[in-house]
Amino acid sequence: MTPLPTALLDGLDRELPALLDLYRDLHAHPELSHQEVRTAATVAARLREQGWTVTEGVGGTGVVGILTSGPGPVVLLRADMDALPVREATGLPYASTRTAMDGAGREVPVMHACGHDVHVTCLLGATALLAANRHAWHGTVVAVFQPAEEVCGAPAMVADQFAERFPRPDVCLAQHVAPGPVGLVATRAGTIMSASDSLAVRLHGRGGHGSTPAAAVDPVVMAAATVMRLQTVVAREVAADRSAVVTVASLHAGTRENVIPDTADFTVNIRSTTAAMREHLLDAVGRIVRAEALASAAPKEPEITVINGFPVTVNDADATATVQAAFRSAFGRDRVIDLPQPLTGSEDFGAFGTTLGAPSVFWTFGALDPAAFQGVDLLEDGIPSEIPHNHSPMFAPVPEPTVELGVRYLLSAATPWLTPRQK
Repeated sequence: MTPLPTALLDGLDRELPALLDLYRDLHAHPELSHQEVRTAATVAARLREQGWTVTEGVGGTGVVGILTSGPGPVVLLRADMDALPVREATGLPYASTRTAMDGAGREVPVMHACGHDVHVTCLLGATALLAANRHAWHGTVVAVFQPAEEVCGAPAMVADQFAERFPRPDVCLAQHVAPGPVGLVATRAGTIMSASDSLAVRLHGRGGHGSTPAAAVDPVVMAAATVMRLQTVVAREVAADRSAVVTVASLHAGTRENVIPDTADFTVNIRSTTAAMREHLLDAVGRIVRAEALASAAPKEPEITVINGFPVTVNDADATATVQAAFRSAFGRDRVIDLPQPLTGSEDFGAFGTTLGAPSVFWTFGALDPAAFQGVDLLEDGIPSEIPHNHSPMFAPVPEPTVELGVRYLLSAATPWLTPRQK
């Protein structure tokens, strides 16, 4: 294993103050999926200042930077840029107060509740060092700043002739902050992230006066019964040794307390770790929705619309072993976790490796104060419920040393491909 060259880290200490300022700026100015105009412009400007060849507008607001330092392998490094419609409650001095119009034309609060601002900052830190220390590596780096990860934006970049416009990678690498202690990094060979499928459901009833429910078909009761029955899918249709999630995260019906509405709408998010499980869960959700509508004497069949969906994220075994060895060499064996099972979160990063025919490696790294995890065995006990997870309005990565470590993780993972093998 080729260790991370000290020369590749030259200048990191000098870069860190500016990177921390950038992180706070990005956190205070989040943008929703497919709206990352300010973020993309910031990324493109910094890449050009560093000496990268830059292409903007890839797959919408995506940015791709290319840098070559002699002959050698091609390494793709990805960071996602989008934020979420969440109202921040961290109380941080750089907390977001922004709002934006979502795809349905509603004004919503916006927050970097998933840490994508960390990812952008770390990748820009890595690109700065790669540009400044070309003598320390050989090959080509494709730096991908992806829009709309939350709603499956990677396929849009791939569909925008990515393979024809940019060097084909020998390996694709990406990382994600997690609600774990700073200093730990985790990955696994094989499936690492679950498949995700999101559905919008509309139940049809017959409206009426709240005082005469017998003259109506109440879609609110229909929706309540459906949501509760959906909770039995994982509890009663998935084996105890398998991992799956069915979540109803939004439900909307009616406008007044004494008016029974005509319709009720809710959304369902499904997570699965195998193709067979994915098919079963989708079938079960559709079966229950239709059955509850029939049981309620709905005057019309329910409408089930696919919002988005993407498959499991799979780490190539050989490439993952290479990255894990690099991490252990750089950070110590006790700081590198081999995940015992796939995570229930989902990613669209795998679209790059699958479409481009390249092995992929995805890892997560802790971003929270280690003091909050005293006495906790993460592999045995899991993350404590009181710890804010990704997508929480309280999710607040500690900038130091999270940003520095994120830069080091990217460079450590890429080094085996970018430096000459020692004989």
